[in-house]
Amino acid sequence: MENQTVKLLRTDATNPAFRELVALLDAELAERDGPQHGFYHQFNGLEGLDRVVLADHDGQWVACGAMKEFGEDALEVKRMYTRVPFRGQGLAGAVLEELDRWAAEAGFIRLVLETGRRQPEAISFYGKHGFQKIENYGPYVGVANSVCFEKSL
Repeated sequence: MENQTVKLLRTDATNPAFRELVALLDAELAERDGPQHGFYHQFNGLEGLDRVVLADHDGQWVACGAMKEFGEDALEVKRMYTRVPFRGQGLAGAVLEELDRWAAEAGFIRLVLETGRRQPEAISFYGKHGFQKIENYGPYVGVANSVCFEKSL
């Protein structure tokens, strides 16, 4: 992100820029997930996403991530996305690090998340950011395409 102006904003799911980025994410996931998209889409609503981080790159919202409560001590990372032309520049990492800080500040001790096997970039990304693979949880138990992760804060 050298020579770039990146600003991070903490907000919530009512933010119009977040909703715009999520629409792009959903379109990409519909293509990747194919017939399974409906199954995953039901778990990706905006309800409960009261912690959202947006990345602004030179006046344009280009990346996002969110969290929702997952039990008493954890938050679930949801809706991570970076616009295609801005990928590989560290923006998603900056968003995830801000989510980590926010969760720790709020007293949570771990983060969990689910991603799909058809998203190898995401699997690699989360591994590089300290997440460890765990058994599939909740609605993803027994779902072969799902990969779940956890990170202690």
